[in-house]
This record gives sequence, C-alpha cells and structure tokens, in this order.
Amino acid sequence: MATIAFIGLGNMGSGMCANLAKAGHDVRAFDLSADAVQRAVSNGASAATSAAEAVSGADAIVTMLPAGKHVRAVYEGEIFDAAAAGTVIMDCSTIDVATAKSVGEAATAKGFHFVDAPVSGGVAAADAGTLTFMVGGPEAAFAKAEPFLSNMGKAVIHAGDAGTGQAAKICNNMLLAITMIGTCEAFALADKLGLDRQNFFDISSKASGQSWSMTSYCPVPGPVETSPANRDYKPGFATAMMLKDLKLAMDSAAAAGASTPLGAQAEALYAMFDNLGGREADFSGIFKLIDGSWKAN
Repeated sequence: MATIAFIGLGNMGSGMCANLAKAGHDVRAFDLSADAVQRAVSNGASAATSAAEAVSGADAIVTMLPAGKHVRAVYEGEIFDAAAAGTVIMDCSTIDVATAKSVGEAATAKGFHFVDAPVSGGVAAADAGTLTFMVGGPEAAFAKAEPFLSNMGKAVIHAGDAGTGQAAKICNNMLLAITMIGTCEAFALADKLGLDRQNFFDISSKASGQSWSMTSYCPVPGPVETSPANRDYKPGFATAMMLKDLKLAMDSAAAAGASTPLGAQAEALYAMFDNLGGREADFSGIFKLIDGSWKAN
C-alpha cells in the first residue's frame, strides 16, 4: 500500500479520499475546510495542516479542486516544491484544457509522473467508488496512476497526451447537458399529449430515443428509482457544476474555432435556470424550468 496525499475534500473529493483509505492506503488529507478534513479523518485518513505537509514524502498525490486558478496556485505554490521527483500526481479537477496542459508540462519537466484525470459519475459514484476517469498524460504516467484511480472508479480510460482528459470531460458533459435538455423536453411534451410518463419511459428507453439521461438519470419522478428526480432534485450533480463545465466547453470551442450551437443553447438554458434559483438543484431539475413548474426560491 502507498502513502497518498489528497488535496480538496469537497462533495466529490470526500468520497474519493474515503475509497483510497478503504483500499488500505495511508491517506493524508488536506482542505481549507476543517470540517471537511475531520470528515476525511473519520473515514480513515489522517489530517495534514497544509498541502505541502500532505505531499512531503508521499508516493502519490491526488488533487480535486474547483478551478484552474486553484490548481495552478496549489501546484506552483506548494506541491512542486514539497513533493519528491518521481511522485505520481493525479489532478482530478475539472478545469480548462490550457491550464491542464501547462501544469502537466511543468510537472513532467520537474520529474513528476503527472496526469489530468477528471471524473464522470457525480457524488453517488464518488462515494461508491464507481467513477469513470478520463486520463490525459504520457503512457508511463498513466500506467503508474491507473492502480490508484482504479481504487476510486470502475473505468479508467487513457484519452491521450496532457490535457486530453480535460478535453474528453468537457465534450462529454456538453453532450450530457444537451441530451438531458432533450429528454426533459420530450417528457414535458409527453405530459401535454396525455402520455403516461412510465409508459413513455418504457417505450423510449428501448427505442431510438434511449440515452443515459433517460435510462440512468431520468429527469421525472418514478421510472428510475435512484435518479435525483425522486429526491426533489437534490444533487447528484448540481446545476452550478454543469454550468461551469458548459462554460469551459464554450471557451474551448471558441479557442478551437469549433461550431457548437446546441452547446451554446444548453449553456444559455442552464444559466437561466441558475439565475432563477436552480443553482443548488440537480442539473436534471431543469425539467421543472422546461415544463413551467419551477418556482424560484
């Protein structure tokens, strides 16, 4: 078993850290929130007083941070100076591709084995250890990171060179946002046409309209017991997080000269939902905006 530094213990990082400890690793946890650190300790980790203390002498490092500016600050301000060359580093944050590439290249130049490894699956998958990791970085770094990522997920997929993990994540989540909106519109129309929701689900889930948004994360109560729709749209994956990913996708599309008209429309709809009080609701809660039943808090 290895000594692992885990930095960033938010809704996702908390479950990921716990699963590394459950796998038998010696996990040193750090977060700016003392409560988050205490939760990690209760789940088998030990507390560190700083990121630098956590990474000193560690075999591997995992970071799960809010945005690119936080990733750059922690790596350039603490990790690169305190960690030993040859350490395996996995940044599981969802950030912009340019920052992921820049930090990855700097880490490699300093002798670290670095991968960008954003995740898909939401809080439930983080807690259950069933995340999907999309991994960018050199083959050798991926080979060293894969065993640790496998302790936290069900699928660990190498996307390519540095930054491609982030590219895969933002493309995937743009697609998810689009299919969720389409699924919500279809259910709203089915309601207006007098079609029973369960009957529509039974048909569409086995027909050409089938998607993950329909069969795994159905946006209306009833058909899929585990979906947030059956918990009054408690996340899950919050609207604020989906909007963040859509903004990253649109920024990347602009930089690459890619045409993403549906992605732009999805961003606009989620921005509207966010502004109307849906920020903390699950992103599938946009169904209530589409069918007209959303009431802002």
